[in-house]
Amino acid sequence: MKTDIIVIGGGIVGLATAHSLLQIKPNLKLRLLDKESAVAQHQTGHNSGVIHSGLYYKPGSLKAINCIKGYHKLLEFCEQNQIPYEICGKIVVATEKEQLPLLENLHQRGVQNGLEGIKSLSPEELTEYEPHVSGIKGLHVRQTGIIDYKQVAQTLAQLIENMGGKIVLGSKVTGVNASSTSSITVATEKESYQTKMVVGCAGLYSDRIAGYSESNLDLRVIPFRGEYYKLKPDKEYLVKNLIYPVPDPKFPFLGVHFTRMINGGVEAGPNAVLAFAKEGYKKSDVNISELLASLSWPGFQKISLKYWTKGLGEMYRSFSKTAFTRALQKLIPEIKQRDLVAGGAGVRAQASSRDGGLLDDFYIVENQTGVYVCNAPSPAATSSLSIGATISDRVIKRLE
Repeated sequence: MKTDIIVIGGGIVGLATAHSLLQIKPNLKLRLLDKESAVAQHQTGHNSGVIHSGLYYKPGSLKAINCIKGYHKLLEFCEQNQIPYEICGKIVVATEKEQLPLLENLHQRGVQNGLEGIKSLSPEELTEYEPHVSGIKGLHVRQTGIIDYKQVAQTLAQLIENMGGKIVLGSKVTGVNASSTSSITVATEKESYQTKMVVGCAGLYSDRIAGYSESNLDLRVIPFRGEYYKLKPDKEYLVKNLIYPVPDPKFPFLGVHFTRMINGGVEAGPNAVLAFAKEGYKKSDVNISELLASLSWPGFQKISLKYWTKGLGEMYRSFSKTAFTRALQKLIPEIKQRDLVAGGAGVRAQASSRDGGLLDDFYIVENQTGVYVCNAPSPAATSSLSIGATISDRVIKRLE
């Protein structure tokens, strides 16, 4: 079957890219392939639903640029398509003196990234925003919000089909080959496609998809599971909106926090532990070949040596509700273990370089077969419409 563009991956980044391509070139013959029976089944459908402001990211980085652009694009898209969202703001809370310089650095970074209305908070001002929080200083970030990204993805999917694109579900890609200078073969378990260009947005399997045509791909995607608890309904009053700790800049995860959800309820978490399968949403989910691939990757081995103390702490919280509760009590001392019930879990695709680096920015590979997103860390969902536009620009230039 012949087509102009094959997009691999039905998460929010793949959908946003396909949508952007059809906006620029309405006559493109475009197919989006996904192995699942519906779109947004993995990272997009398992995240905490936060609209990020761009507070944390290095000024000038792809994350900062795309988050800020994506934020505005996302809100405009939601208004046009009647998708509910709420810009409720969040607070970042310092609970120890050692965190104060880091909090100030965050404040300055937010200013550099153009955030509006960001301000420091005294302990008394903190409790005006979140009456049950305990901290010695904080930041209020006005431009943070909440949304259901699965609904955004489903809307994008409908628009793609309305514009003439084809979404082929239950279609697992098994190979990508440049069969000639002008034609590329994408093989699936069901059929093969001839296309001019491939766009890889495969999330947890982005290294595998890119690796079909990029023999020297020097990174691997390591899956990290994030586990959540939920506050019991009679304890949801303890959290008004979003409450975050000051993140450790040496660790690529934000730490356990509280998130009010757009559809109701309050999540607490996540921790971050190695998943034993790329889609390992439960502790009992094990894929031996994928686990061995993670453990044998030199980069992961170096990461383990570097972060072993933090890793042990995350694992302990994974198996100990008491330890998880203690981490939450740093922000809200009133929280008790009995106030928490098991919530969901997500798996984050974290790219690791061979030398032990945890890639902290978007990473895109181009080769003779197409354009491949090999690392799309948070805030990928917030940034998705901007990332999609960036990728589609690259694709269109190559087609022309």
